[in-house]
Amino acid sequence: MKFKYLVLLLFLLCILSLFIGVSNISPLDLLDFQSEETEVFLISRIPRLISIILAGAGMSICGLIMQQLSRNKFVSPTTAGTLDATRLGILVSMIFFANAALLVKMSVAFAFALAGSFLFMNILNRIKFKDAIFIPLVGIMFGNILSSVSTFFAYKADVIQNMSAWLQGDFSMIMKGRYELLYISIPVLFLAYFFAHRFTVAGMGEDFAKNLGLSYKQIVNIGLILVSLVTTTVVLTVGTIPFLGLIIPNIVSIFMGDHMQKTLPYTAMLGAIFLLVCDILGRVLIYPYEISISLMVGVIGSGIFLYLLFRRKSYA
Repeated sequence: MKFKYLVLLLFLLCILSLFIGVSNISPLDLLDFQSEETEVFLISRIPRLISIILAGAGMSICGLIMQQLSRNKFVSPTTAGTLDATRLGILVSMIFFANAALLVKMSVAFAFALAGSFLFMNILNRIKFKDAIFIPLVGIMFGNILSSVSTFFAYKADVIQNMSAWLQGDFSMIMKGRYELLYISIPVLFLAYFFAHRFTVAGMGEDFAKNLGLSYKQIVNIGLILVSLVTTTVVLTVGTIPFLGLIIPNIVSIFMGDHMQKTLPYTAMLGAIFLLVCDILGRVLIYPYEISISLMVGVIGSGIFLYLLFRRKSYA
């Protein structure tokens, strides 16, 4: 898997994404800086493309970090309750901090996402039989409990429709002024690369990490903070995107192995490419209408997830 080919594919998909949509825009239209097409291009198409790339790369890296720290290939923000904990935090901010600034709401959601991730890792450490399939099932059950709590209180507060509409993964409403929160993902991705070697060592176990003089708990805490921060910004900006952090790191590890510093750029690039492909398909399948990104990624991602399960079972 040549990295330059992935860069070329990403570039071609970016060009395709910029000129697909209900509004017909051609490169010639952009020569007129005062035209309506140019305005749509600058206000909607470019912000949408940037948000897709950042969300795809960010969520894929989150999955890679969680899989490395948990030593399980089927752990991700989707199967570890991180997304559901973030939803609960957003619900709390909607009920108790409805008129607060976005930064306050983000802080509340981040606190819940981080608490949910820590709680899952604590549960993981207490499980005696760490079967590859059993662990994500525990995470899914944990996430369903959090989701049930969110749904119950959303009904009680009569905000179930607002929460469902807000958290449905969708890029169609992304425009200038509504996506900039995702820029937080950029320094987080650089930090993930900086700590990649330490995450790899921590993934070999607490005893092994301590023998090499590495503070295991500190590295785990840093990893979960990075995961929670990216997950919060993506959910607040775009909504929930399932399976992305689960399947992309697995696909990359099949070809590149498990050394995180080596696989991290490929994971980020492939995550952005996969999300771009899903978004483009969602825009063209029932044109001029659009299928939400959460549905597209859910359908395609679940199929890939099942393939990975059966593939792992056949090699067992």
